[in-house]
This record gives sequence, C-alpha cells and structure tokens, in this order.
Amino acid sequence: MTSQEARESLSNSFGGKIQRETEFRGETSFTIAASDLHEIAKFCRDELSFDYLLDITSIDNFGEDPRFEIVYHLYSMPHGVHLRLKLRVPEELGAVDTISDIWPTANWHEREAYDMMGIKFNGHLDLRRILMWDGYPYFPLRKDFPLEGLPSEMPDVAFTKVTPMEGGPFVTVPSSAGSKDREPRAHPPEL
Repeated sequence: MTSQEARESLSNSFGGKIQRETEFRGETSFTIAASDLHEIAKFCRDELSFDYLLDITSIDNFGEDPRFEIVYHLYSMPHGVHLRLKLRVPEELGAVDTISDIWPTANWHEREAYDMMGIKFNGHLDLRRILMWDGYPYFPLRKDFPLEGLPSEMPDVAFTKVTPMEGGPFVTVPSSAGSKDREPRAHPPEL
C-alpha cells in the first residue's frame, strides 16, 4: 500500500467525515471531528495497517475557537507510510475519546497531553499526571501560562516563588547577552 492508496481508501470509507485533507512533503494529514476519532483510528489500524502510533501532540491556539488541536502521528511499518489525524477540541469540551485501546502506546502520550495542556481523554484507564506532581493546579504548556512560572504552595516539591528569568530554566539561547535579548517574550515591549 502506498500513501496514495491509503488516502484513497480513507477518503472512500469516510468521505463525509473528513473535514480537510492536506499533503505536505509526501505526508498526508486528515482533519476529522473528535467524535469520529475512535472509528477512524481503528480503521487505520485494522484496514490500512497503520500499526504504529508514533506520537500524539497537542497545540494551544490561544485566542481561537476551538482552542486546542490534537495531532495523531501514525506509521505503517509494513508499507513505510506516514499519516496524520488532526482534530480540533473546544476549551469548554476539553475531552476526546482515548485510543489507548487501539494503540497501547497512546497511554503515556494522552497522559502527557492531559498533564501539560489539560485535555482529558474519555475512557482512559489511568488518566493522571505524568510529569507534574499530583495536585498541581496548572497546565504548563498552555500559551496563557507565564514563562517565569507560577508560585507554588508546595515548598518541598517545587519553587515557592516565581522562577527568575536570569539563568533560569526558560532561557532559550545560551549567550552572554542579557535575559531581555535571550528571551524577548519575558518582558513587555518598550514603547
């Protein structure tokens, strides 16, 4: 099966459920509704031989509606073909069905998306934080989370004050320049 054959099969089987199809550098992406994810993902595994879930990524489109986008990166080992399934999730919904029953590797990816972005996965058997500690009230990869962090009430676990930008964990480019030049988003623009 080629990438073209996979695209045609998916389009023929789910034509009305595919909102958008794009191709970039030989890799195809299908945008679908969150409600159709489980059915289409199962079809991709069972009928199209996409036997490997490479990754699940989440994007915060802060200020847009729907706010979140989830991207499932699939790969067919027998055929060497990549495929992406994309879906948009409104902030008020904030949940999609788990696919960890289809690809067990989705377990940790979904937990990370929950932990960092606050996106919930219905039917996930162990949806708890994977990087931050239990009880942490924020979602650090959301665009409205400040770069310098937020104070914590847990002195034995994390910073109790806002993290200083100078030499802190949010420096993006090591250099002898000041923090303003290394990380311009940390300071409001001068008028």
